[in-house]
Amino acid sequence: MLIEHHGRRPTVPASAYIAPTAVLCGAVNLGENARILHGAVLSAEDGEVTLGSDVVVMENALVRGRKDHPVRIGDAVLVGPHAHVNGATVEDEVFLATGTSLFPGSIVGAKAELRINSILHVGSRLEAGAVVPIGWVAVGAPAQLFPPDRHDDIWEIQQQMDFPGVVYGVPRGVTMREVMTRQVAFYGEHLNDRVVEEPGP
Repeated sequence: MLIEHHGRRPTVPASAYIAPTAVLCGAVNLGENARILHGAVLSAEDGEVTLGSDVVVMENALVRGRKDHPVRIGDAVLVGPHAHVNGATVEDEVFLATGTSLFPGSIVGAKAELRINSILHVGSRLEAGAVVPIGWVAVGAPAQLFPPDRHDDIWEIQQQMDFPGVVYGVPRGVTMREVMTRQVAFYGEHLNDRVVEEPGP
């Protein structure tokens, strides 16, 4: 399904395939031979989503562009099932496995691999060719790699990366009620969206 959001529509080349249950919302720009599989959502909330050529976004993945952190995905990238790419830059020939999470301002260098359920935190930069093991966390610029049981070490770096400010636009310590009041208003912008066309065969 193709949806107009904030007056912007997805651009889809003739060589692309969009599954009938996939959603492209707003300023989403697909490259040649893009493959967007069932249940995937590419949403340009208030920032563009741009894919290079020969990119596959697998089932139930979420790719979200943000005002200060548009999504840029290079050529020959695999975005695995249930992956979460939020305001990140992904260079060429990257492998994002099932359940990978990339947060706003993060950068994945060319030919890097993030394996199953791994995380690249806000503002972190993964060097070209790096591998994040299954379930591990990469944080910092350049990113340091930690197993998930090293929370204190991860937090020491992460707290300097300003997750609440980058993701929600609020200082650390703001109440969840205030965060959600802002989020409800932000996502309420979708009340004015409209379906522009269904992707063809």
